Amino acid sequence: MADRANFVVVRESGEYELYLDRWGAVGLDLDLLAGPAETLSTVRRLGADGWWLDDVYCQGAALIDLGRKVLLVFAWEGPSTVMRYRAATLELLRDAWPGWDVRWMYDGPAELRTYLGLDPEPVRDRGRDTFRGVVLEPGHEELLDPEPTVIVVTVGSEHCYVVANVSDHPVREGAALLDRLQGGPEHGMCRVPADAGLHIDPARRQVGWWVLGATAEAYEMAERWPGWTVEFWQDSWQEHVRLAPDRFRPPPVDRGRALAEVRATAARRR
Repeated sequence: MADRANFVVVRESGEYELYLDRWGAVGLDLDLLAGPAETLSTVRRLGADGWWLDDVYCQGAALIDLGRKVLLVFAWEGPSTVMRYRAATLELLRDAWPGWDVRWMYDGPAELRTYLGLDPEPVRDRGRDTFRGVVLEPGHEELLDPEPTVIVVTVGSEHCYVVANVSDHPVREGAALLDRLQGGPEHGMCRVPADAGLHIDPARRQVGWWVLGATAEAYEMAERWPGWTVEFWQDSWQEHVRLAPDRFRPPPVDRGRALAEVRATAARRR
């Protein structure tokens, strides 16, 4: 399966070069740890072809703005999308790009185009269906993995569900999600690390959600929950823990160990 990525280099003049890497999305965050000079050299060897991937097929992207010294990045896979390594990877990226403003793109390629002042709609696929992840039973084999591919969903102070993170973020389902979850397998407390999460407060009609990767239309989710207040916490899973401490309690992150392991993984790629 291809892991396609777009790369954009913005010259000091403001003009940009667009590149496509058909096999460059997985590990994109690790490759960027090589720093600006090596990254630019690698990207320009791809050859600029002007093909924008849409928010379904673009699995990673990076924009390098040479004039403003801004690095925009997102990926679907890699240590930056894993709870244990998220903060460490971003810290190492900022160290590898000193003097640069390093930012994560939660809305994928549309956010990249918006930065350039372009219409994001050409990379949207608004007509597609929302693909719903399976609600997992307690003890499911996926939950035995040290880094399970899951999304934690808490409802009020009483309910906790775990959804397989192989489809769309459940926040895209809107309030219909509550009907789908009702009577589903309860977990009591989610103690595993997750890739994303959603907290629903039906009494206050409030929703908060987060993601470590990217979700198409990330800043438009309020439209899917009419009559509700929707907050996007970006990658702040800690806010989810704060609001649902008795339902979501992932393992603590060892910063020093995480930094060492990300460095070692990046070194093995070179």
